[in-house]
Amino acid sequence: MAEVSLLQFGGALAAIAAAGALASRVGLSVIPLYVLVGAAVGPSVLGETGLPHVTVAASDYVTLLAEIGIVLLLFFLGLEFSIERLLENRRKLTAVGLLDVAVNFPVGVAIGLVLGWSLLEALLLGGIVYISSSAVITKSLIDLGWIADAESEPILGTLVFEDLFIAVYLAVVSSLVRGGGSLAETGRDVAVAVGFLLALVVAAHYGSAWLERALDVGSNELFVLRALGITVPVAGAALSLGVSEAVAAFFVGMGFSSTVHVERIERLLSPVRDVFAAIFFFWIGLNTDPELVAATAGLLAVAVVLTTPTKLVSGFFGGRMYGLDDRRAVRVGASMVTRGEFSLIIATTAAAGAGPVMTGTIPAFAVGYVLVMSILGTVLMQYSGALEGLVLREPSETTG
Repeated sequence: MAEVSLLQFGGALAAIAAAGALASRVGLSVIPLYVLVGAAVGPSVLGETGLPHVTVAASDYVTLLAEIGIVLLLFFLGLEFSIERLLENRRKLTAVGLLDVAVNFPVGVAIGLVLGWSLLEALLLGGIVYISSSAVITKSLIDLGWIADAESEPILGTLVFEDLFIAVYLAVVSSLVRGGGSLAETGRDVAVAVGFLLALVVAAHYGSAWLERALDVGSNELFVLRALGITVPVAGAALSLGVSEAVAAFFVGMGFSSTVHVERIERLLSPVRDVFAAIFFFWIGLNTDPELVAATAGLLAVAVVLTTPTKLVSGFFGGRMYGLDDRRAVRVGASMVTRGEFSLIIATTAAAGAGPVMTGTIPAFAVGYVLVMSILGTVLMQYSGALEGLVLREPSETTG
């Protein structure tokens, strides 16, 4: 069994490396190709050919590695966003975040209700189409070099608001999906989630001196191990309490952002982040069953057509609220189109419920939706110049 598992994991790494090489050759973002190659070598495609020893399964260990990828991506996002910066921009962040919720969340709810779904089922769909992918967008910002540009501020601000919103949202819907959850139980789950996040905010704000000392070590090996030894356990503790591990990692990163070790963290942990992030996007593909996705093609088409423009619009006006010009605001809108890890987490929550919509339709739809929107979003970011010219009806120019 160990040999088979090692062979499968070796196949996964080979497939990921091949996808990265192809992306580099054709000039595309690696993210959609990681997703597509994951689907190709997974149990729903290659597994149907009768080659179990080379088929890669979305096993527990692959899922664990993918979770570490989410943790590291959001940890790096936190490094770019200090507590002081968060508090300084709290009014803009809140305004942009509320606009994002108001424009996008009701669309999914409305689609569900029109289909005759229950209110809970519609709320789950609303969450899936509302939440942008912090992991994919952060990776794209880094790859495109936008992380230091002006448009990154409203993008990161919106992602922060979304992550905080979804932490509370997940606590509520998880309690409702479990069935029979009383108002008191739901309130307790929400209180635990909010309390844990507030504790992380306080720790990030006042614990920077401790974090400074914790990483004050000459050995690069010990430095990396200590950084991971702080970040991953905190993320794991959050997950065990029903709080997003990604949100927890974000706050840990914010704590480290106030130390003198930021540059060293980025230099030493960036390769580690990139490897695990690649596994995360590959894992999304592994969970894609083309037949199940095809069964929700009608719903998927409607959702893509309706929710792509809403993210473009809310992102554009969010950028304008931060004082950006129209071109950079278009970049913000293009960035927010991508959906990813949180949509899948919501779908997993739905699958624990009862009825064909929760256990079948929503999970299958979510995988297809994430696949389409991750490809569409990263392509829109990569070719934002053409989008700027199309939307603004004037020749595209390069903007820093």
